[in-house]
Amino acid sequence: MNQLTMTEKEMMEDSLQSQKHMASTYNTYASECASNQLRMAFLNILSEEQELGGQLFDEMSARGWYQVQEAEQSDILKAKQKFMDSVS
Repeated sequence: MNQLTMTEKEMMEDSLQSQKHMASTYNTYASECASNQLRMAFLNILSEEQELGGQLFDEMSARGWYQVQEAEQSDILKAKQKFMDSVS
């Protein structure tokens, strides 16, 4: 019998994707609450989800499994200018 198994990297990638999805969902729930008490509960859960996602990202990055390309200074300035133009 063939049994498919996930590598540790694949499991962490899947977990990070799940954390991102859950954080997005809790953010939506918090934004659409009519009850302040329920909104605060969702915001607390959202904060926990963000923390877990950050921990997964940090661990994957430390292992070389999640590499982020640094932005060029010119690209940062363009984005900043675009934002400033949209605010004015």
